[in-house]
Amino acid sequence: MRILVIEDDLDAAAFLVKGLNESGHIVDHAADGHDGLHLAENNRYDVMVVDRMLPGIDGLSIVRKLRDSEVDTPALILSALGEVDDRVEGLAAGGDDYLPKPYALAELMARLEALARRARPEQAATQLQVGDLQMDRLKRKVTRAGQDILLQPREFRLLEYLMRHAGQVVTRTMLLENVWDFHFDPQTNVVDVHISRLRSKIDKEFAHPLLHTVRGSGYRLDEHG
Repeated sequence: MRILVIEDDLDAAAFLVKGLNESGHIVDHAADGHDGLHLAENNRYDVMVVDRMLPGIDGLSIVRKLRDSEVDTPALILSALGEVDDRVEGLAAGGDDYLPKPYALAELMARLEALARRARPEQAATQLQVGDLQMDRLKRKVTRAGQDILLQPREFRLLEYLMRHAGQVVTRTMLLENVWDFHFDPQTNVVDVHISRLRSKIDKEFAHPLLHTVRGSGYRLDEHG
């Protein structure tokens, strides 16, 4: 997912961003309300995490302004104010969920996944399959022919994108934009390196390859070759 975090506590933000990145998500961070509102209005995010107390513009005002502008990005509001009235006020402002501080990172991530699924029900499938290769998105588990395949977070995102576009040619530019969030070519071999690593994990020990290079075009994940 692509996530916007609006949090002025730099230590708390660094912890949150690190945890989300390590789980394979792409994260933008804003340290004040004005910057956060600008990013939310001018970029597409799957979900956003908004601290309630912010310099410049407070979190509830950000969410209200976005809803008035018909920006419907799901918003999880973080706050040290956790009483029932505080939660009601946050939801009434247009927030989709409300999590009091301190919070557990695992719970925050689970809530973000739930918000994203509700926002895009057509993409809510938790099980993906190509031939005998299977992915459980919720458990973050990949198997082929019943054999567990251990992937790093970026490799998981790469495979998920390929599986969602199974049978289609996926270009290097598509992968850079959707897996790495690069809207320009950084002139590195990062895609080729990760494709090579992924191929060694999902194909090397199996007789029938699934990940194919389409010369001059890109890559295709296809059980039919």
